[in-house]
Amino acid sequence: MLPAERELGQEFVVDVALGLDTRPAAAEDDLSRTVDYGSLADRLVAVVEGEPVALIETLADRLAEVCLQERAVSEVEVTVHKPHAPVPHPFTDVAVRIRRSRP
Repeated sequence: MLPAERELGQEFVVDVALGLDTRPAAAEDDLSRTVDYGSLADRLVAVVEGEPVALIETLADRLAEVCLQERAVSEVEVTVHKPHAPVPHPFTDVAVRIRRSRP
């Protein structure tokens, strides 16, 4: 991250795909047996808005860790987009995609 980026802040767009068995929740139509997506989104936003990092790879890893704290989630794919990255060439987006799973 360039000094100006740290000073001015950055715009990020985050995509998260969760891997989980939805059958228990669907069978009983029970939110407690799946992921509360609103609550998870709040925690992910807190990470994005929290402690600055130098790399979007680090941010993606921190977001994946939050997702894997959810009991129902067995794997996650996180993509962090940085649409206004300081790249001296025409581009649409710079992004990092990672996949993590429980051991």
